[in-house]
Amino acid sequence: MAVIETIEKISEIEIYFLFGLLPSLIWLFYYLRKDPHPEPQKMVIDIFLWGALITLPVIFVQVCLTKLLSIFHLKNLLLFNLIHWFLVISFSEEFFKYLVVKIRVFNSPHLDEPVDIVLYMIVAALGFAAVENILYIIVPEKSILNQTMINKALLITVIRFISAVFLHTLCSAIVGYFLVVSFFRAKKGRVYVILGILAATLLHGLYNFSIITLEDKDIKLLIPLLIILVSSFFVFSGFKKIKKLKSICKIN
Repeated sequence: MAVIETIEKISEIEIYFLFGLLPSLIWLFYYLRKDPHPEPQKMVIDIFLWGALITLPVIFVQVCLTKLLSIFHLKNLLLFNLIHWFLVISFSEEFFKYLVVKIRVFNSPHLDEPVDIVLYMIVAALGFAAVENILYIIVPEKSILNQTMINKALLITVIRFISAVFLHTLCSAIVGYFLVVSFFRAKKGRVYVILGILAATLLHGLYNFSIITLEDKDIKLLIPLLIILVSSFFVFSGFKKIKKLKSICKIN
């Protein structure tokens, strides 16, 4: 009996991992098809895995900063939530995703087109989102696989596919767009990098803040929807602009 339960438990974990990975993989194939000159699979996998690995230091940083923030005993709950969702959560995630591309991609010989920067930012974001999805889906309770859990995992997967995972790609793509601009306007390069990270942090933070803290159900849905729509318009129009740049150009 114990052996059967163990096998069922292993199958449960495998299904959770599959559901967690599925949204990221679907978006990954979608975005990669937009690249006129496909990137090496090895490089894509490398950045995806590094994006997944940084969830560990990000979680550590977020836990430490949240505890540090609680020490101050802020009486203003609104101020606490703003600092928590915008700086502790959103900024840490956007900054670490940026670091993956800065460290692993900027000096790579595979970086030969402006659009590559945006794509690698998205790949890193999808790796991060995959682990985040798995953590959301995994049920800590001791139980064997059943249809209710499968339905719950599937529901979370679908919801996060069209919301949180998509948002991760959009925010990282925005950072990537500003990085491209920074390369072509070297004198103000750092300014554009900072602007990109801040813009992504603002959108990401507002999304989290609205769905978690706001009580009005209509506004709770309207703000995230507007964020995704506006960000989508900016990102896909940005893709078109970047593709019009030199098709092949070495980025230093």
